[in-house]
Amino acid sequence: MKRVKWILAVMLVLAAACFGVMAARYHGDGGSEAASIYGEQAEEDRITHVMLLGVDRREGDVGRSDTMMVAALDQSKGKAALISVPRDTRVQIEKNDYEKINHAYAYGGHKLSQEAVEKLLGTKIDHYIIIDTKAFERIIDALDGVDINVEKRMYYEDPWDDDGGLVIDLYPGEQHMNGKKAIQYVRYRDGEGDIGRIGRQQKFMKAVLAKVISPSVLPQLPKLVEEIKSAIQTDMSLTELLEFAGQLKSVHDNGLSAQMVPGQPAYIKDVSYWIPDITDLRQLMAEQLGLELSDKAKEQAQADEDAYMKTLPSGMQLLAQSKNSGKVLEEEAKKPEEETKPMKPEEISVMVINDSGINGAAAEVAQILQRKGFIISGVETGKTSSRTQTTITTSTRNTDVFYGMPFTCVIMDGGSSNQAVVHIGLDYRK
Repeated sequence: MKRVKWILAVMLVLAAACFGVMAARYHGDGGSEAASIYGEQAEEDRITHVMLLGVDRREGDVGRSDTMMVAALDQSKGKAALISVPRDTRVQIEKNDYEKINHAYAYGGHKLSQEAVEKLLGTKIDHYIIIDTKAFERIIDALDGVDINVEKRMYYEDPWDDDGGLVIDLYPGEQHMNGKKAIQYVRYRDGEGDIGRIGRQQKFMKAVLAKVISPSVLPQLPKLVEEIKSAIQTDMSLTELLEFAGQLKSVHDNGLSAQMVPGQPAYIKDVSYWIPDITDLRQLMAEQLGLELSDKAKEQAQADEDAYMKTLPSGMQLLAQSKNSGKVLEEEAKKPEEETKPMKPEEISVMVINDSGINGAAAEVAQILQRKGFIISGVETGKTSSRTQTTITTSTRNTDVFYGMPFTCVIMDGGSSNQAVVHIGLDYRK
């Protein structure tokens, strides 16, 4: 089974999510609690939250929710907002202590995922949408493709991914993407790992929304909604989704605010986590809708953050976050050719992946790179333990910056200008 193909389908279900959020304002009952959270400004509003889960289900395995988002709507203003939750976000999961939030689905399906999200956000989730890997290409092709401005050269090759090998090969510039090409764009993994990929996912979602409300597609929405509904699992009815399909245009015209959970990367041994900033997160949720948190909600957010930080285990390394983490830099496609002058280590984000099976190797390499001044964006265990060579993939302008490492490695061209990915192989030695 291919690991993250559902990502694209989740983006397409954004349309369904928007329909569902709007439907819920008349059929749901989540508005009063949201109003109390967001203060007096929202007393007359009915703020509704819908959780979106992209699940990689495998035969004999319930799967994990490797994409998690929360869509919110203030119907009085016709504004929609989206918060992406990194899959490595460290949260408390019922009966399982603190783990990555994407594990919640494996332990208890969407209900346990919803509980974890509610604790993190401090608000009620009113509805859910789940989608797996099966129908994403069919849906994107039903839209006759999507136009996207690829912001930079994207090349990635992994012989251990995708049941026989994954190759992503995209060039910068405006492109019309069918389902097969779009998969490459949203799956691309660079030196910012999952955080950088979230930015591209959100950018793609906005492109999908623009396509859905275009004159060529808008008349076909009833049929498309039926097709999307058949590919998802949700507690919202087709009637609810269809009833408000025509209101997507107002959401698009008012601007879809898309952000991710603020925080910072961390790791312990070879396991990577995202440590959320709870007070900033809840303030951001309100700001996205042009609202203010109530005083009670602010006090609760600070108390929750203080309690959360006390649970961090000793030995966990908190990392500096790249300035560009989670942001979509569309202007990169408009810049002139990349400068040739090498960047400084403190300007380069590095993702370290242990593909060697050598326990603790990624953590050791991360510490070496940190001492040299590089920004470590993440540390994790790869999908294989038999990679032969240790490789560092980075931009041509920065290959010289990585020379002189105290371990055997092959330095390869192909990365982004301010990023690098280290894959640790069996040739690594302490």
